[in-house]
Amino acid sequence: MNHSHDLSHQNKPKPKAVIVGGSIAGVSCAHALILAGWDVVVIEKSRRPPKGNPTGAGLALDPLSQELIGSWTRHPELLHDITSPAAIDLNQAINDEKSRKILARDENFNHRAAHWSSLHDHLFSALPPEIFLWGHLFLSFSVSNDQRSVKIRTQVLDPEETAEVDGDLLVAADGWNSLIRKHYFPDIKRRYSGYCAWRGVLDFSGIEDSETIKNVREAHPELGKCMYFDLTPGNHNLLFEIPNKRLNWTWFFNQPEPQLEGNSVTMKVSDEMIQKMYQDAERIWHPTFVQVVRETKEPFVNVIYDCDPPERIVWDNVVLVGDAAHPTTPHSSRSTNMSILDAAVLGRCLEKWGSENLTAALEEYQSIRLPVASKQVLHARRVGRIKQGLELPDRKSFNPNAANWEECEMLQLRAVPFFGHNPLF
Repeated sequence: MNHSHDLSHQNKPKPKAVIVGGSIAGVSCAHALILAGWDVVVIEKSRRPPKGNPTGAGLALDPLSQELIGSWTRHPELLHDITSPAAIDLNQAINDEKSRKILARDENFNHRAAHWSSLHDHLFSALPPEIFLWGHLFLSFSVSNDQRSVKIRTQVLDPEETAEVDGDLLVAADGWNSLIRKHYFPDIKRRYSGYCAWRGVLDFSGIEDSETIKNVREAHPELGKCMYFDLTPGNHNLLFEIPNKRLNWTWFFNQPEPQLEGNSVTMKVSDEMIQKMYQDAERIWHPTFVQVVRETKEPFVNVIYDCDPPERIVWDNVVLVGDAAHPTTPHSSRSTNMSILDAAVLGRCLEKWGSENLTAALEEYQSIRLPVASKQVLHARRVGRIKQGLELPDRKSFNPNAANWEECEMLQLRAVPFFGHNPLF
């Protein structure tokens, strides 16, 4: 009897998940769910994979994310090749004379720095190409009356027509402006942080021996293993090296919320804005940072938003992951790490409970991830306001040039709740 039961179990069709969004959260979920025994379809509006795409910027992967990615791709050494060590987290104050003072230094940070597109390509390349539906724009979804299946409507961009995809589970990995989250929470609005950021990546291949790079290395002797944060009232910047001879930089500056088109979070940048930015940089920053900024092609402005954490991230057979679940400001290096961990926890819960207990699996995913992600989002919001010298109800504005050690401890990335011990189960 047992033998025939096993056979029937083996012959049971695999459950199918439809993942909306092929960014890092989406491809991470594809890995985790395939390992959990699910069939997966990824719906993505881009017409092709973003291979070699220069968009996106640098990010820092925590040790757990590195381990999870290695287990998914089965090639941890390849992840090592496309990342640089980010072993040190260093916060410094810069004064009017442009001299620096150490505020907080953590030599056991143990992250690795990557470029967004290199990490995406690494994860994407290890998946079966046939699971991707490229050029499919998500339109809407409906859950069946018995809550056992879900139907997704998409617009196929080439040729223009609509198509439907059915599945047992809908995974919303459709980013910070998620239409699926909007369906459940029409009133959750993005929340402006009070500041924007100039961002850029300086490719210094071929000019390694230039004055600029020599000066930068002299002023930042630990580049290549350190994330440098410089703070001055109303501004802070970040500089670190990523593989293939690139310097990733971000400069946060306070200003009223700019007018943006549609749902964009990046601003169109004019030559006039860039010239003004150079002048401001000369006034505020150390000359070596100014040189990096001046030599970066096509810097852009990111408007910094987050959202209040939602009350839930699971309904019937619909689940939110990544930025769709918890849009965050970038101050705790959590956005990508949270997406990867969401995927891993979701995969483990689905494997543990089996597709016949989908409700229990999703409830457990929510009970593990929602409290952690919510605390991390609110922490990142608070750290951003501290670093920018903005007011908080329970403390005076932070002045990096007059701060004591206790105040500076909060600046460290390891101050984020659950740093180094994110619950997987």
